[in-house]
Amino acid sequence: MQDTAVKSMNKTNPVIGLLGQPNTGKSTVFNAMTGSRQHVGNWPGKTVEKKEGSFKHSGKTYTLLDLPGTYSLSANSEEELITRQNIIGSDIDIVLALVDASQLERSMFLLSEIVGTHQPTAVLLNMMDVAKERGREIDTKVLSQILGVPVLPFVASRGEGIDALYELLDKGTSAYKELERDGLRGYYMKAFGGSFTKLEQLLQGVQSGEYSPMWLTVKLLEADKEMTGLVKSKVDTKTWNDIETILAQNKNGLLTAADCKFSWIQSLVEAATIKRGERESSLSRFDKRATSPGLGKLIAVGAILLGMVVSVAIGYLFMAIFGIIQQLITSGAYAGLTALGAPQMLTSFVCDAVITGVFFSLMMSTYVFGMCLVFGFMEEVGYMARISFVFDNTMQKLGLHGKAMMPFLVSFGCTIAGVSGTRVIDSWKQRLLAIATCWVVPCSATWGVINLMSATFFGANAIWIILLLFAVALLHLKVTATIFGRSLNKPEDRTGLIMELPPYHKPNWKSLMHYVWLRVTDVLGRAIKVILAVTIIFWFLAYSPDGNISSSLIYQFGKAIEPVTMFFGMSWQLFIAFLTSAIGKEASLGVIAALFNQQGAAGSVFNITLLGESVAAGSIGANLLSAITIPQALAFMFAFFFNIPCFMTIAATAGETHSVKWTLRIVFYYFFTALILSGVVYRISMLFF
Repeated sequence: MQDTAVKSMNKTNPVIGLLGQPNTGKSTVFNAMTGSRQHVGNWPGKTVEKKEGSFKHSGKTYTLLDLPGTYSLSANSEEELITRQNIIGSDIDIVLALVDASQLERSMFLLSEIVGTHQPTAVLLNMMDVAKERGREIDTKVLSQILGVPVLPFVASRGEGIDALYELLDKGTSAYKELERDGLRGYYMKAFGGSFTKLEQLLQGVQSGEYSPMWLTVKLLEADKEMTGLVKSKVDTKTWNDIETILAQNKNGLLTAADCKFSWIQSLVEAATIKRGERESSLSRFDKRATSPGLGKLIAVGAILLGMVVSVAIGYLFMAIFGIIQQLITSGAYAGLTALGAPQMLTSFVCDAVITGVFFSLMMSTYVFGMCLVFGFMEEVGYMARISFVFDNTMQKLGLHGKAMMPFLVSFGCTIAGVSGTRVIDSWKQRLLAIATCWVVPCSATWGVINLMSATFFGANAIWIILLLFAVALLHLKVTATIFGRSLNKPEDRTGLIMELPPYHKPNWKSLMHYVWLRVTDVLGRAIKVILAVTIIFWFLAYSPDGNISSSLIYQFGKAIEPVTMFFGMSWQLFIAFLTSAIGKEASLGVIAALFNQQGAAGSVFNITLLGESVAAGSIGANLLSAITIPQALAFMFAFFFNIPCFMTIAATAGETHSVKWTLRIVFYYFFTALILSGVVYRISMLFF
């Protein structure tokens, strides 16, 4: 007989926990219910992302907690541990467990993990429309009777089922029930025999208002370290010895318990599901090709490359629009300030520094917009999981999951988009490791400078320099993954990729655009703070009243540090170009032209870097050949190639990691490794040139 739970309810401000495996529509439900009233951070003392939002209904303000997406509560990862702690030891009033109706057999495993806890639960049976299209009809009333809790049919992408959920919440705690556990308990007793009953009896003394002896018994049989330590600390020596004797007789407890859960799930599915002749659709035939080892990779690469082209095209369109708006506002500001008799320095500061900084952030954020829209669409229709699946073996060599492949490939177009693309990775540590490594990938803006320098100094042999850069990049990638993996993904903690391949379905454009809006505004908000500060500092260094570069602070600063920069093989001009490449790689070409020509004002360095003024590259090569040596050119190329991608990437990294500490670690790591590579290459090349 099921014992009664004792659980305090927070009635003034009810707290709801949203539970579900990845790809079950959890984010869609969360966004639909909370709208813009949500914030993202990290759990206290943890590195795992915490999403929390609120909504008002019937005069009450509800807090909705989006628990980390996971497949079990085994506490093998921080995500699993946090989810479990919130299920069995928090003030959550009710758990809303999302289950994919189109594939009940696989998506109900997490639900079986909370059977035996004293946590009131309601099941949201999502993707009912997809299940129907696949020829399945699910009787939610039958399923509700077996589970002992409310089961609500849901189509989160269209908002269907939200009203029924609100009705359930209106009923309050009287309608909140625990999952029925007698059915699953029967499977455990049959599989483990008398051992299960004896353990339950021995654990009666560890009675808790959070979980039943049955749940604790299963965790001991599964060799759960945390629960085993808890029990050992709460029972006397004799009882623990008896428990150890029983556990020693059940060596494969984890697998046996999993078999029991799957058998229980199968019985539920058979009782509540009516199959009306499932047929293989054209999408099913495509899916066989999309998940095949060889062809699947080719399809995935093609899809990502197409996505990159479309996202960049979208970004350029909006960038052009913002560029026109910037010119109009800047012209108006110049005219207005001049008419008011404002000092020239103030006019330059407002128009060149402040307005430029804001619009530079807006224009760079268009890359994030394009990427989020295109790849968010791929995630929405269910294809992104296939990319992760086919590339998992490849990425495992770096200690990463297959989901990191998409950010890596996207980074060849734009590192900002690659960093933002790590959002598809569920584990915070895996996401951070993917960000730290995808910074190695050279973005498209890198090649303007690399092509110029290599062609100028090596002519037809430039291809060998580019191949050398890629070879070092592969080594850099492996070293970076190893260094950061020591704390983020230790070999003994690594597990294979566990994931569900969601069914293909139509996108919810409202939900997708809401996701895009949240991502872009989050990155933009951080970027404006960083880039505006950098722009003002850079303007101040480059400004000179007489327009002569030798009168600027940037010239005096460069000349003063040249003895140090030459240690890394770079003249002060090359070092300034190296520093400004952290603002934007595409700007360095113009900075090199301005500094080596030395005919324009110091302001031209600023204008080229942030105002986007174009330069004629034809005469740059001759100036470079007369001013620097081949070893210096090679040193700069390596420093430039492996430097920080850009400040917008830093802002995107801070937005994804929610950690200033880790963002700064990555920044300093790349800055100093770029200098180290520069110094090493300079000294080696001096032996040959």
